[in-house]
Amino acid sequence: MKEITWYGRGGQGAFTASRILGAAAMLKGYRALAFPSFGPERRGAPIRAFTRISGEGIVDRSIIRKSDYIIVLDDSLYDKEMLNNLKEGGRILINTKRDPEYFGDDRVIVSDISTQAEKILKRPIVNIGILGLLTGLDPDIGPDEIFRAIEEYMPNKIADKNIRLLDRIIKLNGGESDDQGLS
Repeated sequence: MKEITWYGRGGQGAFTASRILGAAAMLKGYRALAFPSFGPERRGAPIRAFTRISGEGIVDRSIIRKSDYIIVLDDSLYDKEMLNNLKEGGRILINTKRDPEYFGDDRVIVSDISTQAEKILKRPIVNIGILGLLTGLDPDIGPDEIFRAIEEYMPNKIADKNIRLLDRIIKLNGGESDDQGLS
């Protein structure tokens, strides 16, 4: 079972991205479960979301303690203790303008997705863009299914721009994508 923990702030779309990732996994033939965990529902409050992906049924609906991936949408939420919550071979993906050396661990992968989001979305919404980092790390999570999940589960008004952002992040991080002519 693949387990992903998301850290974001209310309004950043961590749970939406968790659901898109789950939908993409289902399009590839896996089972998936996505669910949020948050305190007071207000914009800017820290939240967590979770995605479980498996080739078999998923019965565990509790929060994830050890993750294959931890995704941090706002670098102010990063805590070095997160490294202790990784499974062996796990990675932390962080949206940040900081250099990787700042984090001091090879398991931490960083990218300035906010700048690209501002250019394409006209807002620093990075939830879908950060999935571009994940597609380069995990052979089970490919861009084709994520593109399809975005098209199927997001309103057209924002789907096209999010596909362009995802494609841009994949290309900036050395990957190839099928941008379906939307770049």
